[in-house]
Amino acid sequence: MLTPAWLDGLSLGDPISADPLEGGYASKTYRVRTDLGKSVVVKTQADLPPDLYALEADGLDALWTPGGFAVPKVLRVTPTFIVLADLGTAEPSATYWADAGRALAAQHQRTADKFGYHQDNYLGTLAQRNPWMADGHAFFVEHRLLRFLERPFCYRQLGEGGRRLLERVVRRLAEIIPAQPPALLHGDLWHGNLLPGPDGAPAMIDPAVYYGWPEADLATLLIYGNLSGDFFTAYEEVHPLTPGWRERAPLLHLRELLSITAHSPTVPETVAEIHSILQRFD
Repeated sequence: MLTPAWLDGLSLGDPISADPLEGGYASKTYRVRTDLGKSVVVKTQADLPPDLYALEADGLDALWTPGGFAVPKVLRVTPTFIVLADLGTAEPSATYWADAGRALAAQHQRTADKFGYHQDNYLGTLAQRNPWMADGHAFFVEHRLLRFLERPFCYRQLGEGGRRLLERVVRRLAEIIPAQPPALLHGDLWHGNLLPGPDGAPAMIDPAVYYGWPEADLATLLIYGNLSGDFFTAYEEVHPLTPGWRERAPLLHLRELLSITAHSPTVPETVAEIHSILQRFD
């Protein structure tokens, strides 16, 4: 799929190839090369909410932090596609994971007075509600966990027993999760959204930003695994964590799992994982 209109007005030349890239739930993603030797990344899909790419652009702009991750520059946004600067294909640097840990810690040093964000955005293709709230536990319960019960796929797959178990566990959230100041989060920080940028330095893509608990960003990274211990060591040198965060991580990771059930009609393995986590904290 090669669409010349993607590059209209960007003075990058005419597109000559579009190579599919892996990853991403909502979009088809391509590295587009031009006859002037330039390259960009294009994400596109026709049947998405019309403001999804504009809100992704806002999130990418928000994530830029001195000493933080490389973030792709937004070159063009329309309701059906977004054009991003190409971060390249470099191999990770020798200090990639330690640098990534310090970059995330620097990002989490950016705090707000309340939890939420100045506007709603998206997690996948579902609206992510970000009203400003002073109570982090109430925010996470209402807008990061229970909100998915409104979605038919999630409601049906959890079943009555699972829904009651979830509601019972969230009533204990304040006993389990320590108070944390609201920090700027990527919001969907599984390891697929971390990648080497220019010169192999750590970069991030595909945000669902808001101000929330730092442990929520770390939970998804930890659960999906395959990270160097250098990452967490470097992170805690800059941004120390309350002991026990690794043991609490599965509870915070429920938000990602509930989102998966809300997007998909049949995900039995995810539902089983949700039940297992809830039973552990019940």
